[in-house]
Amino acid sequence: MTAQTVAADQPCPCGSGQTFAACCQPFLAGKPAPTAEALMRSRYAAFVVGDYAYVERTLSPEALVGFSRTELEETAGAMEWVGLDIRATEKGGPDDSEGTVEFVARFKGKGQSGLHHERSQFRKDGGQWLYVDGVMDPKGKPVHVTKIGRNDPCPCGSGKKYKKCCGA
Repeated sequence: MTAQTVAADQPCPCGSGQTFAACCQPFLAGKPAPTAEALMRSRYAAFVVGDYAYVERTLSPEALVGFSRTELEETAGAMEWVGLDIRATEKGGPDDSEGTVEFVARFKGKGQSGLHHERSQFRKDGGQWLYVDGVMDPKGKPVHVTKIGRNDPCPCGSGKKYKKCCGA
């Protein structure tokens, strides 16, 4: 597989619904991304079009430790990137200095389809958002279940026993 060519008037590969020229192309050309999510989307678009220099430029100094552009090009270049879903964002707005973006990137490679699910940490340095690190296949917050006894007060706040209220 090779990088895809995306014309300026085509839909942006990040899935924003905008054209490439109105969405990620300006960031790949050097304009700073205004939010952590915009940086995440533009980094995905960079993978699609094979702009690995942009991926490298948007890494924080600590993320550059152990980074191999050659390895990235060999691995990512063998993939066909087919979609991006943003699952959640925390902070990462224009006035924030840190942010988190959880996403799923879909790809095809070696005759198989795959998913890259990550919760990424971003930081703004000198007005520019940078990728810091990420957790692969993040788990959600644990669910806490409390068992209610028949004679316990009803959790709806009625003041009745559970068995005479919501448990009836």
